[in-house]
Amino acid sequence: MIRLFVRAPLREGSEVTLEGDPAHYLTRVMRLGEGDEAWLFNGSDGEWSARIVEVRKRACRLRAEALVRVQSPPPDLELHMALVKRAPLEMIVEKATELGVNRIRLLRTERTNADHTNLERLAAIACEAAEQCGRLDVPEIIPAARLADRLATWDADRALMFCDEAGDAPGAVAALLRRGHARWAVLVGPEGGFTPEERDSIRALPATTPVSLGSRVLRAETAVIAALSIWQSTLGEGAGLEVGAALPQLRG
Repeated sequence: MIRLFVRAPLREGSEVTLEGDPAHYLTRVMRLGEGDEAWLFNGSDGEWSARIVEVRKRACRLRAEALVRVQSPPPDLELHMALVKRAPLEMIVEKATELGVNRIRLLRTERTNADHTNLERLAAIACEAAEQCGRLDVPEIIPAARLADRLATWDADRALMFCDEAGDAPGAVAALLRRGHARWAVLVGPEGGFTPEERDSIRALPATTPVSLGSRVLRAETAVIAALSIWQSTLGEGAGLEVGAALPQLRG
């Protein structure tokens, strides 16, 4: 079934007008016409089956008919990502969306090799990934800030999974289980890694849990996929009952 993210309220009988690219995709690319069905979601009202009731030259109108899935909150998981080159950054946004991140905060570090990025394009990539992977919301993309500023204003209630490539951090699963925190962020550095001074600042933050992703040097996009997959399987949507059983022992 074709899924589309919309910004309009959704309820039984409500109508949504699509214009521009979404309308073109629905009626020209997918060749849907009046009477055909698509599913709509807006990040707050769940997912709705909708029927196309009118097709115009550059727009189409749909009417919501029935609730397909009730809205459920995603895991409270942020990705703090140092700016990298365009292609890897776009892949990171796509895969982070698929892996359930609800907010992507971009960073500038000492070794950042990208000065700017197209936030509108990244938001479109996140939207398309959400439509394709079946989630009911689209992650927010936060403009880049300096690492030092981000650390200075860190929310003390949010634990930080620091992917530390220096080699002396513990394995990720055991480290995450020991912390067992409900609100998390994952921090991944630029292609050149963090400077020693940046690394010291990150590790000095009380919320930080340094973790190792293994003995190999990973590209930024690979590190993001590995870290988010580990977090999801350990503390997130993919965590099994055996994780909960192991938690008291690891904390002790």
